[in-house]
Amino acid sequence: MQLRHDQLAAHLQKCGGTLKPVYTLHGDEALLVQEAGDAIRAAARAAGHTERQVHTVSGAHFDWSSLLGAASEMSLFGDRQFIDIRIPSGKPGKDGSQALQQYCDTAAGNDAVVTLITLPRLDKTQMSSAWFTALDGIGVTLRCDPIERSQLPVWIAQRLAAQGQQVEAGEAGQRTLAFFADRVEGNLLAAHQEIVKLGLLHPPGTLTIEQIEEAVVDVARFNVFKLSEAVLSGQLHRTLRMIDGLQAEGEAPVLVHWALADDILGLYRARQALDGGKPLPMVLREQRVWGPRERLFERILPKARLGTLARLVANASIVDGIVKGLRHPQWPEDPWDALRRLAQQLSRTVAPPARV
Repeated sequence: MQLRHDQLAAHLQKCGGTLKPVYTLHGDEALLVQEAGDAIRAAARAAGHTERQVHTVSGAHFDWSSLLGAASEMSLFGDRQFIDIRIPSGKPGKDGSQALQQYCDTAAGNDAVVTLITLPRLDKTQMSSAWFTALDGIGVTLRCDPIERSQLPVWIAQRLAAQGQQVEAGEAGQRTLAFFADRVEGNLLAAHQEIVKLGLLHPPGTLTIEQIEEAVVDVARFNVFKLSEAVLSGQLHRTLRMIDGLQAEGEAPVLVHWALADDILGLYRARQALDGGKPLPMVLREQRVWGPRERLFERILPKARLGTLARLVANASIVDGIVKGLRHPQWPEDPWDALRRLAQQLSRTVAPPARV
């Protein structure tokens, strides 16, 4: 059974003292994984699972037989057991796959043991594997994905509400939450710490924009994949802020250029294929465009002009030379300034129409 992170508390409350035999957490968002694991451990302790064992699967020589034995052993003191299995690689291997399936068979009839399995983010192949299917079939799987930028203001508001605080009502509050989200984007653990800090600095009640501006430190963290999403959405201010952040974090200009150029070439080739008579779904499959990027391409391509995209391709070629040390008389000498200009050109080209 698969649950969202925000459904876990209700599930544990509904279960009462009878938890599922296996809980599987997977994802790269450390804060959400930690909080979900803590909630499951606390519920298990409350249900009498006070004897805890921790097994970390590292390398190809893990003794799976010891884990299988632990699940079938009775506690020396008659206590219920809680077994914590951590697989940092997300790849149990052939022996581990068989052991996990066997483990599920054993756990199915043993209500004296609750097991928590923690994994990193899994790909589609791993989530379709026999061992993961067995874990999902016997218990609960919880995917802990990062909070996207569009969801971050709501997440911040919920966390503030949990400690008795809120922002001002209406548009002023929305601007405050947007400011807060800009300061902590891509760094959820730090976002949590900033929210806790506000709870220590100010009593329950309404927080003003001035209080939040004074207290919240700029701890945003960015990557080139999120940069692609921002620039294709036409979010110029966010795009430039991301480039500033990537430069400050020491990211290589050539990698940032790769992200921008990949989007430009993808749009150009897709527009060429559309002009050649191919339907949009086929074009996107051929260009290997999927996920959030697919939705952005679907919005951009129908109105994009091949000549405009061709000029962006030529400019991307110029910037490729600049980030590798070549000068161009009509472009900035500094690679980061050249990347900002290229990003501005792409962002303005693909920006959605302004609302009237």
